[in-house]
Amino acid sequence: MLIELENQTSLPCEMKVLEEIACSLTSRPVELIITDNATIQELNREHRNKDKPTDVLSFPIEADFGELPLGSIVISDTFVREKAEQYGHSIQDELTLLFIHGLLHLLGYDHECDNGEMRKKEEEIIHSFGLPSSLIVRTEG
Repeated sequence: MLIELENQTSLPCEMKVLEEIACSLTSRPVELIITDNATIQELNREHRNKDKPTDVLSFPIEADFGELPLGSIVISDTFVREKAEQYGHSIQDELTLLFIHGLLHLLGYDHECDNGEMRKKEEEIIHSFGLPSSLIVRTEG
């Protein structure tokens, strides 16, 4: 398995599509942590100086040797549930979108300073894995 899951919540998580996506983009393992808003807010404050919860955080491991993981992706279960309801798609679809977003950050993409490359790549992955087009609205925000 390419993804090491640490689910600290009751959020359901089907790993098959996440594994397929990860394998299509990297051969390095990835840590996926699903946590609550309080924990992700603490991480956001500590690492980004933003004292509020967020949907997904990525922590790349800069070294590229041996079997070191690519990095860690931390996702808020609260955001997954709220955004899935807001945008009318399943919890798994929202979790998958946030996983894609976090994984692309681990791979060096950065929507805050690129010219739309990350959003284009997100859309390409959504289409190539047959994910609902309702996820694309999230890549445009």
